Amino acid sequence: MKFKADQTSQKLRGGYYTPQNLADYVTKWVLSKNPKTILEPSCGDGVFIQAIANNGYDPNIELSCFELFDTEASKALDRCKLNNFSNATITEGDFLVWANECLKKNKPIFDGVLGNPPFIRYQFLERNFQEQAQLVFEHLDLKFTKHTNAWVPFLLSSLALLKQGGRIGMVIPSEISHVMHAQSLRSYLGHVCSKIVIIDPKEIWFEDTLQGAVILLAEKKQYPDEASQGVGIASVSGFEFLQEDPNVLFNDTVGINGETVEGKWTKATLDIDELQLIKRVIAHPDVRKFKDIAKVDVGIVTGANNYFLVDNETVKSYKLERFAHPMFGRSQHCPGIIYDEKQHIENQEKGLPTNLLYIDEEFEDLSRSVKNYIELGEAEEYHKRYKCRIRKPWFKVPSVYSTEIGMLKRCHDAPRLIHNKVRAYTTDTAYRISSTVTSIENLVCSFLNPLTVITAELEGRFYGGGVLELVPSEIEKLYIPIVEGLEHNVEEINLLIKNGQIERVIRQQGLLILDKLGFTQEENEKLVEIWKKLRDRRLRK
Repeated sequence: MKFKADQTSQKLRGGYYTPQNLADYVTKWVLSKNPKTILEPSCGDGVFIQAIANNGYDPNIELSCFELFDTEASKALDRCKLNNFSNATITEGDFLVWANECLKKNKPIFDGVLGNPPFIRYQFLERNFQEQAQLVFEHLDLKFTKHTNAWVPFLLSSLALLKQGGRIGMVIPSEISHVMHAQSLRSYLGHVCSKIVIIDPKEIWFEDTLQGAVILLAEKKQYPDEASQGVGIASVSGFEFLQEDPNVLFNDTVGINGETVEGKWTKATLDIDELQLIKRVIAHPDVRKFKDIAKVDVGIVTGANNYFLVDNETVKSYKLERFAHPMFGRSQHCPGIIYDEKQHIENQEKGLPTNLLYIDEEFEDLSRSVKNYIELGEAEEYHKRYKCRIRKPWFKVPSVYSTEIGMLKRCHDAPRLIHNKVRAYTTDTAYRISSTVTSIENLVCSFLNPLTVITAELEGRFYGGGVLELVPSEIEKLYIPIVEGLEHNVEEINLLIKNGQIERVIRQQGLLILDKLGFTQEENEKLVEIWKKLRDRRLRK
């Protein structure tokens, strides 16, 4: 968990300002429909105000700008004066308060919307801002989650205040395509917009941050029952695309509709023939959803991993041997697909925390040395942490059991299952998995194929740095071909993955498994290329 006290002032105000050339490009697209009224819900120092001037300002345009911080609002006002914007207003204060009052009237008032809303996690917002954010969702009858980010209600309310046929152009986090907390926004955009285009760069546009950003260009429907062209994603590299007319890019980007608009948008990066191939493979009777062949559960939640996960030296120092159990929870613990005694000993020799402490006795029954360790934890105030203080005694970790298969919550290239041969425990950085249909070896090895890793890219989410994360509900949606009687070279697969050759394994396993399903070598290679396309986009290669 990240705490507010640990965040920079820039993160807490969400202040990542758009480069002028990008603002000019977005503004050109919105202005091309000759709007009479424009909203800028979070104007900062006025980059988009300058962009309007750079694109040939129409003095008859009514410009309404909002900015929370007085120093930035003052800069924006100076920009208006410098460019002789006599019909512009800069309102200092919380845009969402004003927007919620307008939403009560249920009457859109703007022809265009521009901007770069603040990127601030809900947990870091002040209480009154949190309440206003939730109110936006309630006004629009959308599902709310406290995992949301400030840019989501900003975009939702701005879109609701946009007139039919109006255009909205914004620079927003790239996570719009795939994070669960933006699902209400994606559904709303798909419902009210005639077409949505995401301009997705390989580069990081904001300096000193891993936060990926994209350009959202969306046109609102002229009338409610107008057919939608869906969402399209235009992948760009560098800034050459800025030389092109944004209207041409918008019109030429093909949108895909239906389930894509309602779900995650990652599919929109794929071509029609790529989507059709994926659908054909999924339709095969031997391709199963993960939830139909295995059970997924979260790992052990200790509430204080630094305290309950310890190395051998700590076990020895406090005589904790009776309460110490083998564990793994990070990629450095298990770089392959097998966690056995040999791997466990290697980790111990490296001084890694390979022991989970499960102290299942009352304090008064413990030895003096174990009591000393518990008192050490109390001195560090671990017993006051939420997960620890709600259990009695605080040092007894709940739900302690292991499974023969594990899976790390996050990965770099591709997810993998791990054959947990020593029945080591896993913390909440990993999942506990049980096969219900096939053998452990077949499930672990069959998981490494191009179709399954493609669906992992489509169902998962990623944040700064491009690390892929899957939660249990997403793992359950993965597709995996299950063929009985296959002979997997487990040791070779394990060694190849440990040596960083997971792409070779996925291609090799795809040839073995998909051939049995009747697919060609060419189709397997095409699937590998689709996976690499999705992976490289995530990693911004």
